[in-house]
Amino acid sequence: MALVGSGSAVPSTRLSNEALSTRVDTSDDWIRSRTGIGARRIAGPHEGLTQLASEAAQACLDQAGWRADQVDLIVLATSSPDDLFGTAPRIQAALGASNAVAFDLTAACSGFLFALITAGQYLAGGTMQRALVIGADQLSRWVDWDDRRTCVLFGDGAGAVAVEACPAEHTGLLAFRMRSDGSRNACLTLAQTHTHTPLLEGVTAQRGGFAPIQMNGQEVYKFAVREVPAVLADLLDTTGISADQLDWLLLHQANQRILDAVADRFAVPHGRVLSNLAHYGNTSAATIPLMLDEAVRDGRVQPGHLLASSGFGAGLSWGGALLRWRGPGGRGC
Repeated sequence: MALVGSGSAVPSTRLSNEALSTRVDTSDDWIRSRTGIGARRIAGPHEGLTQLASEAAQACLDQAGWRADQVDLIVLATSSPDDLFGTAPRIQAALGASNAVAFDLTAACSGFLFALITAGQYLAGGTMQRALVIGADQLSRWVDWDDRRTCVLFGDGAGAVAVEACPAEHTGLLAFRMRSDGSRNACLTLAQTHTHTPLLEGVTAQRGGFAPIQMNGQEVYKFAVREVPAVLADLLDTTGISADQLDWLLLHQANQRILDAVADRFAVPHGRVLSNLAHYGNTSAATIPLMLDEAVRDGRVQPGHLLASSGFGAGLSWGGALLRWRGPGGRGC
């Protein structure tokens, strides 16, 4: 599987820490010192998940030099779909990707990495040749904007990566690990509400709906700084790659202190840790492809660069992958 294109999209509305502090008891200093976040993007009345994901995917197609009808597979990683039956088919239609099968994958902040690995298996199996992997979330609609513990953290956005089948010796997915621990599920939830509608005497039906995001921030932080270095260390050990051979750390953008802690564990200079958390906050499944696209387009990530990536979050779920960026028009596939 070769990574040959990227794209991203964010809402037009920027919500700064200062502006947010006029609603809840917080401040720019309080938020930055604890998270590294300075602002986030919030989808407005005429923006939504399908639009953002489609814009990111189209930018990705343009960079890769693909026509939409050349795509075989679209995997949308999201925990905030426009339609619980699936939003990926809407994106397929918006792009005109008439030959692609499209489906959603839900794994919260681990979603993009899990979706990328999933797409890779289809390509490795030989049944498909080209795939779009999209990470997109609009968590602003599931945030309690009066809860300063969570409302300062999340933003909306979308990112996409184009991947194509290639010989094993040229793969961009060198190794991966995926993990889940449902015993810690309560640490971070977007849970169903428990309301019921009477139908007949003695018969009720559960009514659909979800409560706002709830998070035990301290436990999630401890989980991340323990499990992310462990899964990356396992990958490095398995492949025989040393940390000083990495060009970049590309981690889920949840908290700057987590990014710094992982870098310190492997003695990776902070300048080689990709971070745009200050501008977008935690966009869940979108953080990794959004960050990758930004770094590709500004020239930091170059063809041949080796990246260690990790997604982690609700479930609890986490994983890691060693990726090599090829870029559009590269050699080897």
